[in-house]
Amino acid sequence: MTATSKLRLDIVSAEKQIFSGDVEMVFVTGELGELGIAPGHSQLLTTLKPGLVRTILSNKEEEVFYISGGMLEVQPYIVSVLADEAVRADDLDEAAALTAKEHAEKAMAGKVSAIDLAKATAELAEITAQIRAIQRLKKRAKGERS
Repeated sequence: MTATSKLRLDIVSAEKQIFSGDVEMVFVTGELGELGIAPGHSQLLTTLKPGLVRTILSNKEEEVFYISGGMLEVQPYIVSVLADEAVRADDLDEAAALTAKEHAEKAMAGKVSAIDLAKATAELAEITAQIRAIQRLKKRAKGERS
């Protein structure tokens, strides 16, 4: 693998650095949709929606992270994810996420103010993204056992 066939990826949250290393590809959810970033990508700066950051590592394995939103900066061979909150998908708690989703859905169904509705909608989007990360991880684990 040549130096130009990989990206340097850094994922940081307000609390700590979550990941730093070389990857072959990065997939994120930007404000306008899904982005796939390969080495040599043109420069880009965009906001990120709550969702997954998927990476294809140099050994062809996939690593998945959940972010609650943030910013993405892309240089031709460097990608920086500056997340409000970032967690490795392995560290997410599915039961807690499902419970939080149920609470957010109930809050949205009840009589709530516009502010409460907006907050519940944002929380539901974040929780749904966490659940997708967990399910993707489980699906990948099943495939490895088969």
